Amino acid sequence: MLITLLFASLATGINAYIWPSPQLDALESLRFEQAFADFVQPCDLFSFDSQGANSRSGRSNAADWIRTAYHDMATHNVADGTGGMDASIRFDEEQARPENAGDGFQNTLLAILAQSNRYVSIADVLALGAVFAFDNWQVLGGPEIPFRGGRVDATEPNAPGVPEPQEDLNSHIASFARQGFTQAEMIGLVACGHTFGGVQHAPFPNIVPELNDPNNTQSVAHFDSTSVQFDNKVATEYISGTTQNPLIVGLNETTNSDKRIFASDGNATMRSFAQSPKLFSSTCAELMARMIDTVPKGVQLTEVITPLSVKPSGLDLVLAGNGLQFSGQVRFWNMTDDPARTVRLLWDDHSGGINNVTLRFSHVTSSSGGRNTAAWYTFNPADDVSFLSLDPEAGITTMRFAVGDKLEDQGGVGFATQDDVLFSTSSCFDADGNGGRWDIAVRNGVAPTRVYLEAQTRDNISRPIVLETDVPPPVPQGPTNATAPYAIWSVEVKGNFESFKTYNVGAEVGGVKATRIGQHSLSDFSPCA
Repeated sequence: MLITLLFASLATGINAYIWPSPQLDALESLRFEQAFADFVQPCDLFSFDSQGANSRSGRSNAADWIRTAYHDMATHNVADGTGGMDASIRFDEEQARPENAGDGFQNTLLAILAQSNRYVSIADVLALGAVFAFDNWQVLGGPEIPFRGGRVDATEPNAPGVPEPQEDLNSHIASFARQGFTQAEMIGLVACGHTFGGVQHAPFPNIVPELNDPNNTQSVAHFDSTSVQFDNKVATEYISGTTQNPLIVGLNETTNSDKRIFASDGNATMRSFAQSPKLFSSTCAELMARMIDTVPKGVQLTEVITPLSVKPSGLDLVLAGNGLQFSGQVRFWNMTDDPARTVRLLWDDHSGGINNVTLRFSHVTSSSGGRNTAAWYTFNPADDVSFLSLDPEAGITTMRFAVGDKLEDQGGVGFATQDDVLFSTSSCFDADGNGGRWDIAVRNGVAPTRVYLEAQTRDNISRPIVLETDVPPPVPQGPTNATAPYAIWSVEVKGNFESFKTYNVGAEVGGVKATRIGQHSLSDFSPCA
């Protein structure tokens, strides 16, 4: 049950934005609240093993995610601007190529595809997967990779272009140059990617033999001795001569590509990484950011996504009989629990009134491998009351938050909140499960030219799309109540499972088409009489 308010983002400085801004809000939440980071916690978790968190497969989700991101990007051609991070790796044709051996790409998509939505592309989620792998496998001082959103999903496979282990050094140098990386950057990118994971026997039997190890059932020869955390051992073990990297010490010299790549500058880059964990970390942050920001020509990425210090979240506003029910919570970034802290919600209304209520502490969350924390406060005034009751005539226009004596109002702008078009709890579902009736409350005086329901689905190539269903205005039947704050627009919907389908409400007012209010299914309401 969410309230989604679409406004243009107003920049207050580099890497800053004003809430609400739907795309940036969605990207910020996914980046910093990390809804799917559980897939890389603990670090050795491999979801596609029957033992799950106790997997002894030798594999990990995060290693697959990093490899998937690189292989998706590696089709890029700087000369003509084609390829890059665009989720073309999801096409069967690409996955079937020898350069994309193994099931890691399909596993990655199965795990995180559902995180994409109308504001966050599949390619954005693949890029975030790589970011999360570094975030959640970092040790103290590990890299924090800058993340931008706005990638556009490919509509067809890209041309082949991922380098393979058996290729010679000149071929690798040329491949990375085509992608936009120098020889030194090639060494760094390979080393950074190979601080995790390893080479699996099944797709590469000529590189890794069956290991017959009950603690490594899929026979994965790891790149370094700490293959489930970020550190510089891939470099220190290489320089010391103790590495067991199968692409360096493999019996098949032809496929020892890391050996050729690392030594291609006389080991200068790898030696510098071995001597300085800080240099290795900063280099990896820079190169991984460049890797995931390598996009097809014409794609415009956002500024680097940074966390809002104060962010309303999970808001819901519905008309319920003679009142408005307002619920949700607010997140305070890098804040921990403090029983002595008082947080108040203040809001302006249509009558010029200023209202306030003390919010209840909910919980503290942690993300980015413990690097960040956030304190959450909920709008519900009591354990047995899940919403604030607002007068529908007065409504709500703008929110602010007071944390002790400090006012949080986005630099005086406030947190704009619209109550013009919203769901009504008079909506109902048919008892036979075959749909029901949506009632949409439209504030008198707003005069939208169109009101519609929005349902997110996917097209035939898996991209998130939105389907719209128009809600007709009411047909006058006798005198209307001009003093009522809201008029009800209704539409009947039919179909199996229609009662459980989630919808948003959209409206077009003054020539501006935008999503107004929230997410609900008919099953949230009562049966139709």
